[in-house]
Amino acid sequence: MSSVRTLPLGLCSLLLAGCLSTEPRALVPSITLSPETVSLSAGEPVGRGLNFGMSTALNESDSLSNITVLPGVRIRAVTPGGAADLAGLRAGDVILRIDEREVNHPDLVEALAQQSNAAGAFVLEVRRATTVFQTTLNARPQTDGRAELVELYRADPVATRAGYVTEIYDTAGGAPHSGARIVELFADSPLPAAGLEVGDTILALEDIPVTSAQDLITRLNTEHALGDEVRLSVARDTALALESFGREVRLWSPGRRLSRLSLGPLLQYESSLSPARTQLAIGDLWLFSLFRYRHEEGEKEYSLLSLFRFATGYGELVEEAQP
Repeated sequence: MSSVRTLPLGLCSLLLAGCLSTEPRALVPSITLSPETVSLSAGEPVGRGLNFGMSTALNESDSLSNITVLPGVRIRAVTPGGAADLAGLRAGDVILRIDEREVNHPDLVEALAQQSNAAGAFVLEVRRATTVFQTTLNARPQTDGRAELVELYRADPVATRAGYVTEIYDTAGGAPHSGARIVELFADSPLPAAGLEVGDTILALEDIPVTSAQDLITRLNTEHALGDEVRLSVARDTALALESFGREVRLWSPGRRLSRLSLGPLLQYESSLSPARTQLAIGDLWLFSLFRYRHEEGEKEYSLLSLFRFATGYGELVEEAQP
């Protein structure tokens, strides 16, 4: 007798499942995972080289009828208050030697400026008109105004909604181990509900050791789905000792919402988040319906008996008066 009752119930459940659909309650943002090693400056050092405080060019003769390149490099401009200015150099001076090395091309001056990041003193032999003199140029470290980027932590903005840094420590046996230490908890993070707090270090995910903060984030977002329950091995540094324990954490989930309900011509309902749209039809007989409702973005439309229609929120084209 029970099997006879089970059949209609199973059939009804199957039919209802075919008429009903759900989707996430909120749009889930997609994230781009960082590689294990990140270069924030794209490989370009900040403020590389020295600043001589001047620009140079080939030492061409002053004659327009007989242009030749003479020994040395000519100073085109001097930065006020810069290293060249403090060394007494002027625009038009010709640098013949730097540290007893002949200089006949501006590229050599640039190469000397790029060879070090530490301040340095250079002895220059300079010609001004027909007078040759010597001066010391104290070059300053170059600065181009770019700030040095310092990594704070790796962020998991979706699954655990937390920030982590890589923690390396030694066990009692002396073998080094690593993990992901929690440094930030974002809104709606599931970690506090599982008893985790800032300062805890996650050692393993599903009994597989965590090698770094990025390793934890990558595995959480590629090996598990939102809403899954995962097992974490955690270490907590207390005032007495380093305690280890396990925690079951359910990853953040946006929840589910009804997106489609179909009961033949009796009722048809559809809803989506992107684009924001809701449609409802009652007694839909193809060319005739008892009631129909549509809401898309800011526009709403009502229809009764397919004869009476009322709409709100439609945009209007307005011609603005020209000044």
